[in-house]
Amino acid sequence: MKPADFYTGMVADLYRPLRGSSESPEPYAEFVERYGGPALELGCGDGDPLVELRRRGLDVDGVDSSADMLERLRRRADAAGVPVTVFHQRMEALDLPRRYRAVFLAGPTFTLLPDDATALAALRGIRAHLTEDGTALVPLYVPEPTPLEQLGRPRTATAPDGAEIRVSVIAEERDETACTQTSVLRYERRHGTESGVLERPWLLHWYPSGVFEGLAAEAGLAVSAVTGPDGEPAAEGATELHFLLRVAG
Repeated sequence: MKPADFYTGMVADLYRPLRGSSESPEPYAEFVERYGGPALELGCGDGDPLVELRRRGLDVDGVDSSADMLERLRRRADAAGVPVTVFHQRMEALDLPRRYRAVFLAGPTFTLLPDDATALAALRGIRAHLTEDGTALVPLYVPEPTPLEQLGRPRTATAPDGAEIRVSVIAEERDETACTQTSVLRYERRHGTESGVLERPWLLHWYPSGVFEGLAAEAGLAVSAVTGPDGEPAAEGATELHFLLRVAG
């Protein structure tokens, strides 16, 4: 399975009821208001925080590789009476009709890109779609390995239609040299006498700071700041870093 196809079918159906929390729209609203519009959210998924940003009147487009997630976004936006403009494209193959003063990822979606070559293509796409005075926000993190005692232990929830749904990590491989972690996720859905089970590999690829800065430079982007998730200077050894990128002069 290509990583861009992970959030389709049952995985897309169960994504919202199974996830533990939602991204707060506040940091991204502040980012767009500070650096100006138009703005672009990469990996907008089913609409957090894009729909809320549009509800506030901010000029923000979205792009995602999953048509299923975008369909859920459109339904949410329609139900809220919020107009949205979204594109079904992969982050590493952007070809959009306008350029943006602010480009951001809401959360560490960049780690879903499977390798450095794909990441470089995505960064080049960001560079091509930034205005000359534009700024990009790319959060990165190093995933924690799943503890052995949690393998096979499901997280459960109830879907809006009353179905019992579960997701569990049933196997995992981690390569510290390649900076990759591949987890096999099992999704289960039971509703009355009907049931379904789906297993998919979930690949995460992380970046040492120096490697990411080198990729950004190769794409024509310069790192203007590195912070923690709270916007404060990054702590020594932090596993989540937010990179602000500008067009290299």
